[in-house]
Amino acid sequence: MTAPTQKQMHLAAHFPGVNNTTVWTDPRSKSQIDFSSFEHLARTAERGRFDFFFLAEGLRLREHNGRIHDLDVVGRPESLTVLNALAAVTDRLGLAATVNATFNEPYELARRLATLDHLSDGRAAWNVVTSSDAFTGENFRRGGFLDRADLHQVLGVARTGGTPYTRAAEFVATARELWDTWTPDGTPRPFRHQGQHFTIEGEFTVPRSPQGHPVVIQAGDSPEGREFAASAADVIFTRHGTLEAGRTFYTDVKARLAKYGRRPDDLKIMPGVTFVLGESDAEAQERAAGIRRQQISPQNAILALEQVWGRDLSAYDPDGPLPEIDPDPDSGLVQGRVRIGDPLAVAARWRAPSEAKGLSIRQTVIQTTGRQSFIGSPETVASELIEFVSTEAADGFILVPHLTPGGLDDFVDQVVPLLQERGAFRSEYTGSTLRSHLGLADPVRKD
Repeated sequence: MTAPTQKQMHLAAHFPGVNNTTVWTDPRSKSQIDFSSFEHLARTAERGRFDFFFLAEGLRLREHNGRIHDLDVVGRPESLTVLNALAAVTDRLGLAATVNATFNEPYELARRLATLDHLSDGRAAWNVVTSSDAFTGENFRRGGFLDRADLHQVLGVARTGGTPYTRAAEFVATARELWDTWTPDGTPRPFRHQGQHFTIEGEFTVPRSPQGHPVVIQAGDSPEGREFAASAADVIFTRHGTLEAGRTFYTDVKARLAKYGRRPDDLKIMPGVTFVLGESDAEAQERAAGIRRQQISPQNAILALEQVWGRDLSAYDPDGPLPEIDPDPDSGLVQGRVRIGDPLAVAARWRAPSEAKGLSIRQTVIQTTGRQSFIGSPETVASELIEFVSTEAADGFILVPHLTPGGLDDFVDQVVPLLQERGAFRSEYTGSTLRSHLGLADPVRKD
């Protein structure tokens, strides 16, 4: 009998950028804005036969208690500009840009994405994000954010929440209309779109790209985000902390596809994860603990606490207990950063282990804020990654290294060969476009 075929894993590389997973104090940590840093990580990902390279976006320098947030002093370059440059130094690697649908317009963004898709011979992707943040919107002429009264109608279905997915859904649909306006023989046709958020007409300036449409990625775990991804995305970028949580998310999102006439393989689920390698599992665990201590310095522990509590807690000792006072749910102390969940509920979750184990503020933050990581020897990490994919907790992973730009090197050199030996990951690219890497069908032209 023939052995069952191993389900193929998808891998992407996230440029660490300005986030709290990066270990800034490590002497191997280099520039977050020099092109050489982007090039190194992209070339490493392509050497590992990764599906795509992923860039986040920052539209305003974040503030904490009226001061520029420490993580943002390195600068936040524009994603598509960087990826256009990377198209010239890579051959097969997909190039994914995070671009906000709230602060852009369909014609201009569709044109920029189509241009990248041509320059890269079909390797472009767009990670669609949205915002209802008036602080960020101050950088834009019209204020840039949507009234919350307009935020609860997602894809024609009433839902609770607070993110402008109606605009995003129409934005994506409009962009696809524009990408479809050129005929197969290279003839441009006029377009006209009239909707709730956009009324535009004219002629699109860029012919249909090598992969038809750039790949659409959506980032979000909320019910609105899941529904939006099921209706419109090719990849969903998510996070979940355990194997069981991943399976629950996977089942839920895949089950939503049928109502939109889509198959389970039409949407790839790729959580963002970190990893720490060592010669043994014990060595890797020791390294991981050291990395977490570097990521959560005493100062960063207080900053993380203030992000949840919404209060100035600078007088508190990071080696002391959590504050007895409750968070301020209406605080404006932190600007440009998302407060994760209900502050009172988050504080309760933090207090439980802190009180049970006698943890300090810093110890609590270290224990409660770490995203799902794969920690161990290369063999252990490879086995765990395969288990996630083979048991339908994920279709693949977006790896977020803690060092820039060399943080992916060890994974590509030590883990990827094991995945290839076990038949879980490609040894060579078999296609030239990002859609081919992801196993996605070419988009059907809508005339």
